[in-house]
Amino acid sequence: MSRILIVEDEDKLRRVLKLYLEKEGYLVDEAKDGEEAINLFSPITHSLVILDVMLPKRDGWSVLRTIRRESEVPVIMLTARGEEDDKLFGFDLGVDDYVVKPASPREIVARTRAILKRVQKLKKPKNLI
Repeated sequence: MSRILIVEDEDKLRRVLKLYLEKEGYLVDEAKDGEEAINLFSPITHSLVILDVMLPKRDGWSVLRTIRRESEVPVIMLTARGEEDDKLFGFDLGVDDYVVKPASPREIVARTRAILKRVQKLKKPKNLI
């Protein structure tokens, strides 16, 4: 079963995303700021991170840099920062997807499912004939 870390300072959005993801069968951890995210994140435990950019204590870009120093765990940026430069910056830092708020929780679940499915296929050994 996949475990997802949601890093979002907006309580209502974080709770809604957690409910939708749990309904799909995912285990979910929550962080409300960048420091808490860094303390909770484990590349062994977490299969994917949903990360806001504008966070208290430590912004999402800083959190992403820290994650990328130790892991290639997929990261979906979920942020109100929708300018092209912000998106390009995120992809340059290594995000796997970039979603601009407001976004439907169903869309975020679908993007999560697609990324995890792709990652799991890559991890499976290929049959040699």
